[in-house]
Amino acid sequence: MNRDEALALIKDVLTGTVPGADATLLSPDENFRNSLEMDSLDFLNFIEALGERTGLPLPETDYPALNTLHGCADYIASRTSGQ
Repeated sequence: MNRDEALALIKDVLTGTVPGADATLLSPDENFRNSLEMDSLDFLNFIEALGERTGLPLPETDYPALNTLHGCADYIASRTSGQ
């Protein structure tokens, strides 16, 4: 999966797991967890859905890399390249 595909997937997962989320309004380096007022359960639901859609394990130690659109897209693309 390339970075653009990862970004589209992330936006889709965000809008599907966070009630009222509009990923088109987020800037790429903005902490979407704060901007969308995601509580820990919302974020966990996002992580679980993202893991299911990508087939990747997403360990808690990597959660800080998954708080922005760019960070999340880079993370996913780097781990799915060649799949």
